[in-house]
Amino acid sequence: MRETYSKDYAANSRETIRRQTIHQFEQARIVDRNVDDPIRPTNSGRTVYCLTNEILEVLKSFGTPGFSKSVTTFTDKAGLLKVKYNERLSGLQIPFYVREADTPLTLSPGKHNELQIAVLDDMLPRFAPGAEVLYMGDTANKHVIFQKSVMESLHIPLTQHDKLPDIVLYHKGKNWLFLVEAVTTHGPVSPKRHIELEKMLAKCQAARVYVSAFLGIATFRKYAADIAWETEVWIAEQPEHMIHFNGPKFVGPYVPGSTKK
Repeated sequence: MRETYSKDYAANSRETIRRQTIHQFEQARIVDRNVDDPIRPTNSGRTVYCLTNEILEVLKSFGTPGFSKSVTTFTDKAGLLKVKYNERLSGLQIPFYVREADTPLTLSPGKHNELQIAVLDDMLPRFAPGAEVLYMGDTANKHVIFQKSVMESLHIPLTQHDKLPDIVLYHKGKNWLFLVEAVTTHGPVSPKRHIELEKMLAKCQAARVYVSAFLGIATFRKYAADIAWETEVWIAEQPEHMIHFNGPKFVGPYVPGSTKK
């Protein structure tokens, strides 16, 4: 690309190419993604793309008298093919419900999004009852929940979506902001991440609660050494419990059957 088109990409720029080129190729019916395994997660390192049969016919006709007709035929049909393609994929989407949305929402398949739904279904009602969902991202789409006006009122920057946690919850009564990272392959609330978020939220007056969420104990153990002190850990396979990393507020004997510590 650098030599032929004078476009200089840094080494290992897969994500840039995927977002700025491959997505558009998919939507235009030029390529299909993971035809060998449609339920493979979008962010899998094994994700593959191939030309569609329809675009191959167009390319084969290039340089022949029938090329213009092939292009017209393709563009006339591409819209319908795109609809059928999206309908096929929609059956693989993970549905979920939140009170902030009037209709059911869906996420692309994969463990990361399964964990995000677990946070909303199991963690939120137990440890953040009454909180509303301000933001939630998706591995395939930029975000599926985005309450812009509320986030603006809380002075949460809206131009840095890549830096936001996976899920942002807000409890108006307590003025608490829950910043949840759904950790499957990377991304717990590390000391570095904690500093970055605190800097980004410098103008936000809400008290912050940082949570690293995991599907299971094994993944938690893998990242335990990276988690910042004074943050929380929630594990989906043991949803009734929240682990607090250090802090004098929880020092003291535990009374069985009591929520006081």
